[in-house]
Amino acid sequence: QLPAGSLQLTLYQYKTCPFCSKVRAFLDYHGLPYEIVEVNPIMRKEIKFSSYRKVPILLANAGSTLQLNDSSVIISAIKTYLISKRNSLEEIVSFYPPMKTVTEQGKEVFEYGNKYWLMLDEKETKQVYPVKEVRVEEMKWRKWADDWLVHLISPNVYRTPREALASFDYIVREGKFGTVEGFFAKYLGAVAMFFISKRLKKRHHLQDNVREDLYEAVNEWVKAVGKHRLFMGGNQPNLADLAVYGVLRVMEGLEAFDDMMVHTKIQPWYQRMEEVIQRAEA
Repeated sequence: QLPAGSLQLTLYQYKTCPFCSKVRAFLDYHGLPYEIVEVNPIMRKEIKFSSYRKVPILLANAGSTLQLNDSSVIISAIKTYLISKRNSLEEIVSFYPPMKTVTEQGKEVFEYGNKYWLMLDEKETKQVYPVKEVRVEEMKWRKWADDWLVHLISPNVYRTPREALASFDYIVREGKFGTVEGFFAKYLGAVAMFFISKRLKKRHHLQDNVREDLYEAVNEWVKAVGKHRLFMGGNQPNLADLAVYGVLRVMEGLEAFDDMMVHTKIQPWYQRMEEVIQRAEA
């Protein structure tokens, strides 16, 4: 438990971004109050202060203001801060240095090699992870959510022209767009993303029917949680549960989400996640 007001948080986000949704799920579950700044996806004026031009960005003030980038770094650093009483948030953030790498397309990007680690001492580690396997499992599935599950969202929500239009209607409704901007974003964006989703399908070697990849991934997750645990974390969600839930819930209200609920075994776990996060928020 933190003293009231000891950690002031501001999240810069797109509401419909799965990485931003992961961070919100984490903050909500841990009962951490935060302000939201919805970023205009076209102009991005709200984050002009930052050389890092992606979202989410979390500004955290625990005595001095720090900028945290990358959803998994944000989650690992703040979780470490909640558990560890030894280090300041500034020291903890320094354990996650960005490393510049070049993608296959020749684009420079920043990577964080240790972003799934919590920086804890031996006693703190035992408190959170009673056995080594628990930590290994959590890290494996957090990485899986970033490296695989998240890449199934776009090909599924933009699968057909009709679904692409419905998805952009949702994005414009929930996002920060001007009236004219919103109109063009909805119709031109839907067309663009329909074709981009086909490229993504090829890049990630998805099946002709991308729903099958989504169903297989979701059922793989349910199998990993198992029949004898409420969550991967046991009686309470761990960071892997929160990551998977955060990614999947951006599809709520769309055809892909309804199909997933009907054709996979995810529903009981998903409903438990909804309930536990709603209780934490209340």
